[in-house]
Amino acid sequence: MVDQKQITLNAYPRGFHLITDEVTKHLPKITGVVNVFIQHTSASLTINENADPTVREDFETHFNKMVSEKETYFKHTFEGPDDMTSHIKSSVLGSSVNFPIKDGVPLLGVWQGIYLCEHRNGGKIRKIIITSYGEN
Repeated sequence: MVDQKQITLNAYPRGFHLITDEVTKHLPKITGVVNVFIQHTSASLTINENADPTVREDFETHFNKMVSEKETYFKHTFEGPDDMTSHIKSSVLGSSVNFPIKDGVPLLGVWQGIYLCEHRNGGKIRKIIITSYGEN
């Protein structure tokens, strides 16, 4: 069985945001694998620590130092200083995550959650495709 849904996430401010509940409520009651894909080039997805909110702050701090908007060599800045830096951060983290499910329940680790990584200074509505493969 294959199940596919597109969902729309409300705009989040710049940063790393847990969206596990928003994704898992759309999972079918199957056992298999899920792919979650973001249809954007200036935001990304990752799975990581979901308990301590300072992890999200540290991610944001690290990525802002690693790919700084203060650099003057970026050419793709039509939409502002966060334009090219957002694309680089998105490429580093990736546009999709995969995880197993059993009877529609994600088999994530006890400390794992799904993150929307919003790299733009002004958050935007984001579209996500959730594709589930498995059996009843």
